[in-house]
Amino acid sequence: MTKFLKSGDLNSNWFEIDAKNAVVGRLASIIAMIVRGKNKTTFTPHMDDGDFVVVKNVEQAKFTGKKFKDKKYYRHTGHPGGIKEITPEKLLEKNKPGETLKLAIKRMLPGGVLGRKQLTKVKIYAGEEHPHAAQNPKLLDLGKLNSKNLIRN
Repeated sequence: MTKFLKSGDLNSNWFEIDAKNAVVGRLASIIAMIVRGKNKTTFTPHMDDGDFVVVKNVEQAKFTGKKFKDKKYYRHTGHPGGIKEITPEKLLEKNKPGETLKLAIKRMLPGGVLGRKQLTKVKIYAGEEHPHAAQNPKLLDLGKLNSKNLIRN
């Protein structure tokens, strides 16, 4: 019989990722996998068994190709004709550098209550500093996972 975890058996680790020169989509897929808990042998689809992820230097993450200018994020106000669009370039101008990564991660998580709860485990910061040093996050090197995860200039 398959063993499922109980809520008392859950334990969460903390990971720190430096997003400097990282490809946004690849970074988002790695973070979504960790936040869902798919990197653990105890993965249970209906429970929040994921780990916390602290992402720093998010303003230095890169898009491949022309996506930085051409990619569009849509939302709807709820009123007739109320569709709005914005590009990653405009989000960066509005001082919201982490919003593109957050949207990418959100769309890789399940919809509903569980996905929203798992998204709260992602902490995104512009710059080197973050207030989670007390949790002793393990540094996760994206370049060692796959050389395509980073853009080399």
